[in-house]
Amino acid sequence: MVIRSEMEKNKQILVSVSDTGMGVPPQLEGHIFDPFFTTKSHGTGMGLRISRSIIESHGGRLWVTSALGLGAVFQFTLPVAVTDSS
Repeated sequence: MVIRSEMEKNKQILVSVSDTGMGVPPQLEGHIFDPFFTTKSHGTGMGLRISRSIIESHGGRLWVTSALGLGAVFQFTLPVAVTDSS
């Protein structure tokens, strides 16, 4: 697993988490953030939905890209908060 962060030109931070696992099948990419969608026998299907909801409530975005058999990359952006340090 590799975790990276970088500052985007639009004053947002981009965080990406990638792995070298089996990836996300293309037919599931559009559904993995749906409430109650799970591929696990004992999963609730709420983890990614809740994560996306939290990120979006803070003005960000969460998505996944995948290459089947080569791994997946989950990425999210969040606006950078500017604080007055004086």
